[in-house]
Amino acid sequence: MLEEEYQPRRSLPAHLRPAPEPLPIFEYSIREAVPADLPHVREIYNHYVLNSMVTFDEKPTTLVAMQRKFARAQKAKMPFIVAVSPNNIILGYAFVAPWKEKAAYRFTVENSIYLGPASTGKGLGKALMQELLTRAKAAGAREVIAVIADKGAEASVAMHKNFGFKEIGHMGRVGFKFGRWLGTVLMQKSLK
Repeated sequence: MLEEEYQPRRSLPAHLRPAPEPLPIFEYSIREAVPADLPHVREIYNHYVLNSMVTFDEKPTTLVAMQRKFARAQKAKMPFIVAVSPNNIILGYAFVAPWKEKAAYRFTVENSIYLGPASTGKGLGKALMQELLTRAKAAGAREVIAVIADKGAEASVAMHKNFGFKEIGHMGRVGFKFGRWLGTVLMQKSLK
C-alpha cells in the first residue's frame, strides 16, 4: 500500500477570489400590536407549542386565549409588540405581562419573545428584546423576569445573558412534555 503524497491546500489570494454573495436584506419594522395581529401571533406561538419544548403548553392556544394575554398586557399598560415585514407579515412578537397578580408585584413583569420559524437567526430576537426592554422601562416596569425552558432554549438563555439578565434560579423537572421531564431557568434584569 502506497502512502498518499501530501498535497498542500491551495487557495487564491483574497484579491483574486470572487466576491461573496451579499446577504439578503432582512427588512422589518417594530410596532405596537393591534387586535388584528393576534391570529398571526397565535400561529407563531402554536408552532412552538407543537414543535418544541420552549413552551410548556402541550395543546395549541386558541384565539380567545391569545386575546386574553393581549388584554392583560394592555390593562397593565405594558408593551405587546410585533415585528412586521414591509408587506405587513408578522415575523415575530414580544410582550411583557405582570409577573404575579398581587399588587406588590406591580413593577415586575415577565417577558416573552417568539419568532416565526423563517425569521430566526437574523437578529430579529435581539431587536425585539431591545425594543421591548425600552418600552417596558418607559411603561414603569422595574424588574423583568424570564422563565426559560432548560432544554432546547439555549439561544434564548444566551440572548438574555447578552442583555444583562442574571440567572437567579433553576427549577428542575417541573414540566413534562414530549415524554421528557423539563426544568426552567429563571433570569432577572433590573431596568432602573
